[in-house]
Amino acid sequence: MAAMTVHLDVVSAEEKIFSGRVETLQVTGSEGELGIHPGHAPLITALKPGMVRLVKQHGHEEVIYIAGGVLEVQPGQVTVLADTAVRADDLDEQAALDAKRRAEEHIANPGTDLNYAEAAAELAEAIAQLRLIQKLRK
Repeated sequence: MAAMTVHLDVVSAEEKIFSGRVETLQVTGSEGELGIHPGHAPLITALKPGMVRLVKQHGHEEVIYIAGGVLEVQPGQVTVLADTAVRADDLDEQAALDAKRRAEEHIANPGTDLNYAEAAAELAEAIAQLRLIQKLRK
């Protein structure tokens, strides 16, 4: 029996990052982690910077980083409107790792007055900068 799926679009101001059918979708909403499955109640919520994990048909997983945005769930259609979105495969790995390490150090060091949300935003900003670098290279 085929798994139930829902149509998902992940779009940013620049481009459509993903469009297709997914079995599940996991995002970080303003209230915490959200799992979206086919048949989910209609919903609109703000998204925090972080990962969108989607499971496509046949269990193939894809990860997309977003620098915040909005999630809209309609019957049969889910849309992620991201401020900036980057497929995990497209990230400049070393620069992303450096940004991630810096953000993690800030999160792990309670002596600083930087809170988790600011560190996550810093991480998202670094990813957005990576996106710009990639555009300039093309």
